[in-house]
Amino acid sequence: MNRGAGIVGRLRVAALQRKLLRECWHLKGQMLSIALVVATGIMTVITMRGSYESLIEAQQRYYNDMRFADVWSSLRRAPDSLRPQIQAIPGVALADTRVSFLATLDLAGLDAPAQGRFVSLPERSRPVLNDILITRGRYVDAATPDEVIISEKFANARGLNPGDSLRAIINGRARDLDIVGIAISPEHSYSVPPGSLLPEDDRYGVLWMSVRALGPAYDMDGAFNEVFVKLAPGTNERAVISRLNDVLEPYGGYGAYARRDQPSHMMLQGELDQNRVMGTAMPAIFLGVAVFLLHLVLGRLITTQRGEIAVLKAFGYRDAEVGRHFLMFALVAVLAGALIGTLGGVLLGRGYIGMYRQYFDLPGLQYRLSPGLLVMALAVSLAGAVSGALGAVRKAVRLPPAEAMRPEPPARFRPGLLERLGVGRLLPASGRMILRNVERKPVQAFFSSLGVAFSVAILIIGLFMFDGVNHLIDLQFRKIQREDISVSFLQNVSASAHYDLGRLQGVTRVETYRSAPVRLRHGHWSRETVIQGMERDGVLRRIVTVDGVVHPLPAEGVILSQVLARRLQVKTGDWLIAEMLEGRRQSERVRVAGVVEDFLGVTAYMDLEALHRLTGEYDVISGAYLSVQADERSGLYRELKQVPAVAGVASPASMLESFERELARNIFISVGFLVGFASVIAVGVIYNGARIALSERGRELASLRVMGFHRREVATLLLGEQAVVTLIAIPLGWLIGYGLAYLMVESLQTDTFRIPYVIAARTYWVAALITVAAAVASAFVVRRRLDSLDLISVLKTRE
Repeated sequence: MNRGAGIVGRLRVAALQRKLLRECWHLKGQMLSIALVVATGIMTVITMRGSYESLIEAQQRYYNDMRFADVWSSLRRAPDSLRPQIQAIPGVALADTRVSFLATLDLAGLDAPAQGRFVSLPERSRPVLNDILITRGRYVDAATPDEVIISEKFANARGLNPGDSLRAIINGRARDLDIVGIAISPEHSYSVPPGSLLPEDDRYGVLWMSVRALGPAYDMDGAFNEVFVKLAPGTNERAVISRLNDVLEPYGGYGAYARRDQPSHMMLQGELDQNRVMGTAMPAIFLGVAVFLLHLVLGRLITTQRGEIAVLKAFGYRDAEVGRHFLMFALVAVLAGALIGTLGGVLLGRGYIGMYRQYFDLPGLQYRLSPGLLVMALAVSLAGAVSGALGAVRKAVRLPPAEAMRPEPPARFRPGLLERLGVGRLLPASGRMILRNVERKPVQAFFSSLGVAFSVAILIIGLFMFDGVNHLIDLQFRKIQREDISVSFLQNVSASAHYDLGRLQGVTRVETYRSAPVRLRHGHWSRETVIQGMERDGVLRRIVTVDGVVHPLPAEGVILSQVLARRLQVKTGDWLIAEMLEGRRQSERVRVAGVVEDFLGVTAYMDLEALHRLTGEYDVISGAYLSVQADERSGLYRELKQVPAVAGVASPASMLESFERELARNIFISVGFLVGFASVIAVGVIYNGARIALSERGRELASLRVMGFHRREVATLLLGEQAVVTLIAIPLGWLIGYGLAYLMVESLQTDTFRIPYVIAARTYWVAALITVAAAVASAFVVRRRLDSLDLISVLKTRE
């Protein structure tokens, strides 16, 4: 008997399996659309979160291998004999010193002077901290003074290789240097020349040289001007920084800073922080929407199987068997989506990592998918699918077979709110039928609209980035930076350089500036930054608010960027302590004269004369902004190449070109990613909604056809409901997208780069048009299905 029961059980299972395969094929369009929605959620998790984890892993490994320092400080000059005193600071595990200077590079084929950051290397060993990784060539020979190793990005941009040579102006003297190696370093994973906002690899590079050759060239034989330390585990970082500042102050220390403020690390960490937010927020949104749609669609889909469930129960199938069978619908959709999402996510993740390789030197950076991440994405998707199917299955299996075989009782017919308000009288008969059907199932209509609204919101999240970047470009490069060329000096020079620059070829206007390193304090909050002193009546470089309004420089006081004001917990009218880190190094109280929202860096601004009074130095400048005749710029570049004091020349036009080329391309990739996924979600909701509505109302619609309604009229009734759902979803999606975009902007803010919160009207309309296009495509497919209704079967239907 047990054997017979086992055979019967296996036959029942086999029958259910055949039914499952048959139903999956019959509903292949709906199953595929559900699988694609699941795939978008899983793909987003695997792509974004996987990229973040891969970047973190590569960063940690690189930092450990190169012994990346924890604290840095620059100073004027200190003897090597000071190093043991630095090493003896409590909490310092390792300390290292070196010589580092900016110099002008005279590169063939480049009119403008290029810049090089020269960094010394030990004679007999590798650096204790901040080592370099040689990718081609060899290490420098201390016995050969003109050998250098150059940074890889600079070498690639200029087409330089070991065995080539280049000319540099080192401390006013031209020297021909032999390239013996190409290297990368964690200190320069992201290299930006002074005075610029973005990397300019063809104009700026890092050059490593033996300390025996570089030290004497700058009168640094037996001395150093940079120090960095590695902290022991559990050390109080702020205490070490304070003690290091005390040790270096007699030697002109410019203020020690932690790794988080090291320029290259700050850029990399800012990108990682943004990636972490995107890798958490976007997958949460996509996976949440996918789970919501699974719950919505599978619940309605299984409700349409009410008759089949009754027949199975009538033939003796237990509730658990029937429940497992219909849960398999959800599992098939999720597993198919998981396969598509995993493969697509890995491919997209590799593409994302390839994009990051263009910006950051992280050796061994490869996309790696962790099993835990895949399990998490699958678990969330399965939970959503099961929860969506379970409620409908439980409701269906509770009905007695005889009752379940009957159609559901018709909904109560009574005028809805809009009809009572008289709206129905304004509509044709088909319009009133559509309106009544929507009003009879308001909860179902609302949740269907909510699903489409999320696709609209996701489109807005992606598209608004274009608006923000375009606004940033307009402000930064057309209203703030209005100069043709900015010139920075190796060190502060006499203000008389203003007149020297004015006499150069093609120069029509000169405005000087001073950059003064400072530590700003307010209570127990402090921040090392730079006060940018500018001419109060200047027109080439201005302070502009987010609304495009020019903010005048006050005669007294300091203007802070909004991010800096938040860090210091100050507002307009508060007082700060400004500890100058150069010159006479005095501390003065200074009033916050204003706070402006900017998008690049963390800076303070002052009137140039007021900054002179604050520093106690009245005759020095750090650089100048120049207006130059267009046809004279090449000649001016050649003249500036011959000026030893010039550290670099930057052109806002070239920065803008680089900015638009690199950033726009990457944003285009991200936006395309979001647009594609949002379209899948829109199609998934609208198509499934229409197909399920067709299944639910198939008899009704076919009866209308038999009664003489044309195909177009019947299609209008069915697809009109989906049109109403879509029209309700669009403004709802605009509202959700507006809020999500704000949260995204707030979470993506870093000290180096902020996206303006600007959403253009066209973004809302583009999001709406893409959603409508997805709805039209879905309607076309459903219309074909509707046209193939079997009217004979309907005529044979018995109620």
